[in-house]
Amino acid sequence: MEIRRFKPGDEAALFRVYFTAIHELASRDYSHEQIAAWAPANFDMVLWANRIQAIQPFVALLGNDIVGYADMQPDGYIDHFFVSGSRPRQGIGTRLMSRIHEEAASLGLSELRSRVSKTAQPFFALHGFRIVERGFPIVRGVALENALMRKGLAPPPRGI
Repeated sequence: MEIRRFKPGDEAALFRVYFTAIHELASRDYSHEQIAAWAPANFDMVLWANRIQAIQPFVALLGNDIVGYADMQPDGYIDHFFVSGSRPRQGIGTRLMSRIHEEAASLGLSELRSRVSKTAQPFFALHGFRIVERGFPIVRGVALENALMRKGLAPPPRGI
């Protein structure tokens, strides 16, 4: 498995990861109405491409197939973290989380945080994140439950 930076042209494959993650994995924790609001089939692809280009995620590949992606913004906020619905429990999320931690260490960050779906909360908890507050954002007129999760990071070693 390779983890690399986003490249222009990845947008459509990343949408497939996002869409299948929600429709095939998150669907066990959310209603049909919530899934349709969160990841509609008629998503505006220009808006999608602009969003992905803005967050500049890390991309997970198996061979030539994009199977997951996750971003970490310079302030430690993880906006997107998705693994393809056809590839759950294969270590892809763990590799992406490790890459995020490497990036956070290189930036000297003291904390990571994310708004995490019900489906992803156990995974984030396994990686040391704790729930700070529950939320119910409205997406396309439908409430979706999530949680703000945070993880404190060890301070970088001091030079001598």
